[in-house]
Amino acid sequence: MSNSELEKIRKEISACTKCALCKSAIQAVPGSGNPNADIVFIGEAPGFYEDQQGVPFVGRSGKLLDFLLGQIRLSRDDVWIGNIIKHRPPDNRDPSPEEISTCKAFLTRQLEAINPKIIITLGRFSMNYFLPNATISMSHGKPHQLGKYTLYPLYHPAAGLRNPSMKIQLIEDFLKIPDIIEKTNLI
Repeated sequence: MSNSELEKIRKEISACTKCALCKSAIQAVPGSGNPNADIVFIGEAPGFYEDQQGVPFVGRSGKLLDFLLGQIRLSRDDVWIGNIIKHRPPDNRDPSPEEISTCKAFLTRQLEAINPKIIITLGRFSMNYFLPNATISMSHGKPHQLGKYTLYPLYHPAAGLRNPSMKIQLIEDFLKIPDIIEKTNLI
């Protein structure tokens, strides 16, 4: 993968004015991490702290994600992390179908540039981006083959922070990632 292609996409995202989110957000949050990663994590949208810093998953959800990565001997240097929406929705509301559609081409191009083997979705919106008719309660923790990608849906870390039983499930599902890596021949 060419890091210059991701940089080109980052600049386009930062200059994007195709929807109203760019007016209420402080800055775009294009994504970050290893441009040659075999594993990509996709969330739904930047939150307050992500909007402040321009980096995905830096708030409480990000701290939980970092902890979980450490539990499977990975770090942000090993993976790439992004969101389906590139600007923060006001009041952290759910992204609208129009906003998802507007940002779709950016994420598609980012995934083509990185060319990961495994895409791990965090939450229902990012899962539904790839599996439109699936429910997170039925699909979490179950790998799906999606063309050249292995897709692995998980609950969003924010849901785990709000709901102790979801956090337990998130941890259990996260700890299966090394098995998925092995089955995908990444070791």
